[in-house]
Amino acid sequence: MRKTIIDSILAGICISLGGVAFLKVGGIVGAVLFSFGLITVVCYKMKLYTGVSGFVETKQDWIELPIIILGNIVGCALVAAAIKTAIPELVEKAQGIVDGRIDKGFWNVTLLAIFCGFIMTTVVNFARQKMWLPLLFGIPLFIMCGFVHSIADAFYYTLALDWSQWTSQALIVYLASIIGNFIGCNLYRTLQLAAPKNNA
Repeated sequence: MRKTIIDSILAGICISLGGVAFLKVGGIVGAVLFSFGLITVVCYKMKLYTGVSGFVETKQDWIELPIIILGNIVGCALVAAAIKTAIPELVEKAQGIVDGRIDKGFWNVTLLAIFCGFIMTTVVNFARQKMWLPLLFGIPLFIMCGFVHSIADAFYYTLALDWSQWTSQALIVYLASIIGNFIGCNLYRTLQLAAPKNNA
C-alpha cells in the first residue's frame, strides 16, 4: 500500500510537470510536451488514475483506485504550490482553464472526460506493448480537442484556486471529470462484453 501511495503521488507530479509545459508554451507544441508526463508514468510504472482505471479487475484494484486518485491529487497540489511561488504568471492561465470547465457544467465535462478516458486507456494499452507512437499522438489529441483529464485538471484547479475558492460548483464539476474518465477508460471493454458472441 505504501508503494501505491508513493507511486500515485509521483504520477501526479509527472502529470503536473506536463501541465506546466502546456501552460508555459501552449498550442500544439505545449500539448506534445505534456506527453512527457504520461510517458514517464508508464515507463516507471507509476499509478495514474487514468492509466489504471481501464484495467481494474480484482478487489484489490478497486481498493487501490480511490487511494490512487487522492495520491495523484496530492502530487498535483505539491507542484501547484511550487509553481504559484516560482512561476506565478501561470496562475492566470490555469484560472482560464478552470473557469471554462465550470462554465461547461457537470454533464458537458462528463462527456468530454469520457472521450479523454477512452484515449488514455487506448494509448496506455499500446505503451504496455512497447508501442509509444500512439501515446505521443493521443495526449496532444485530447488536449487540442478540449477533452478533460481529471488529474491534469487537479493540477490546474489547485494552481488556480486557493482552498477558500473551492465552491460546491467547482467540486461537482471536478467530480464529473473523475466519473467521465472512468467511463471512458472502460468504454471499449464494456462494449466488448455487451457485444454478441461470434459462434462461427
